Amino acid sequence: MAVMIATRFKHFGDVLHLPDASMAVFFLGGLYLRHHWTFVVMVLLSVALDWVSISFAGVSDFCITLAYSFLPLAYAVLWYAGRWYAPHMDRRMLSLLGAFGVSLVAAVLSFAISNGSFYWLGGRYAQPHMTEYVSRLWLWGPLFVRTTLIYLAVALVLHALIERLASSSSEHGNAKI
Repeated sequence: MAVMIATRFKHFGDVLHLPDASMAVFFLGGLYLRHHWTFVVMVLLSVALDWVSISFAGVSDFCITLAYSFLPLAYAVLWYAGRWYAPHMDRRMLSLLGAFGVSLVAAVLSFAISNGSFYWLGGRYAQPHMTEYVSRLWLWGPLFVRTTLIYLAVALVLHALIERLASSSSEHGNAKI
């Protein structure tokens, strides 16, 4: 929650603000928290943060259209992909690479849902057509997916380090017995 709060206000980041980590947070939430009610809390938090950023922080409301109602679906793709992969997580490198691969597919699908709903249902384009949509998908998709994957790579490296520290302290504790 803290990472989402810290990064949600400036979606593309600048010197003072990191890019939005919401997509990564939803995947990690599914991976580690798993509970349906926690997903609902995180969606409500994202909506509240958007409301605060638009109402009080001067962020544009350009993206708040009918398409905004598809964000929970886009976030659900990430959350439930993480939840699906969670039983496969352990400290093996292959397991972490698997989590990264699943997160890549989930991030692409999530972005396609959020971007597609905005393009086709947002009312911002007078005559939407597939060629323009695909060009916009290729324009913005790599940025959002790359940002998500960078956050997830950092989180998975931290996961590996914590697992390694926990197992080494456990081994040292067992050696003393």
